[in-house]
Amino acid sequence: MRQTRGVRKIHVIGIGAGDPDQLTLQAVRALRGTDVFFVLDKGEAKADLVRLRRDMLRTHVQEGTYRVVEARDPERDRAAGGAAYSPAVDDWRSARAGIYERLIAEELGPDQTGAFLVWGDPALYDSTLGILEEVLERGRVDFAYDVVPGISSVSALVARHRTGLNRVARPVQITTGRRLAEGLPEGVDDVVVMLDAHQAFRRYADQDIDIYWGAYIGTPDEILVSGPIAEAAPRIERLRAEARERKGWIMDTYLLRRNPEK
Repeated sequence: MRQTRGVRKIHVIGIGAGDPDQLTLQAVRALRGTDVFFVLDKGEAKADLVRLRRDMLRTHVQEGTYRVVEARDPERDRAAGGAAYSPAVDDWRSARAGIYERLIAEELGPDQTGAFLVWGDPALYDSTLGILEEVLERGRVDFAYDVVPGISSVSALVARHRTGLNRVARPVQITTGRRLAEGLPEGVDDVVVMLDAHQAFRRYADQDIDIYWGAYIGTPDEILVSGPIAEAAPRIERLRAEARERKGWIMDTYLLRRNPEK
């Protein structure tokens, strides 16, 4: 990050999929060089996400050397579908940009460094970088920022299942549950799926495909299931429903691996 005198500085730090040991040395150095940590509170149901962040700070940063500033995360219209989906996401991101702008302007001194702690890797299905760019484009507050990569849930998932992300000389695609519901991609036999609230994998239970599924990866609540979809799907559905009922939220990721025709 370019060091400019009198300009606020921001670290966007990838903190891994949930295991405190997944923090990189670069992430720890960035944590220790931060004056103010900005945390968005997602409500009572996800309070443990805030707690995990605070636990990481207590583990790696000397107490009394930093502040934690919390703000309530704006609600997103999750019922919006079809043509309304993208506008709903844009509205939510703009609402977040307003919160980020206020936090940086009011809580961070001109020579201080702030940080946003991002689950997994900030470059993979996360909105923080785009929101910070929107804040800069508004022109009301100026800052420089850098990005510290983290261990994504994708990397953690395949590591926990002791498998690779792709096979020799074959491509792999990362997509969303919304896209998977439209069909498997052409010419790709290894597909990682994120953000699947509706368990789109169920529509492929009649095909020769293996699934490697994980929820709360890297945390004490971690759940792992693997096997042919026809056999694994009912178990995943049951475990997922039980976990969501117990915790009030769920974060899961899975790899679909299509077996070659015999």
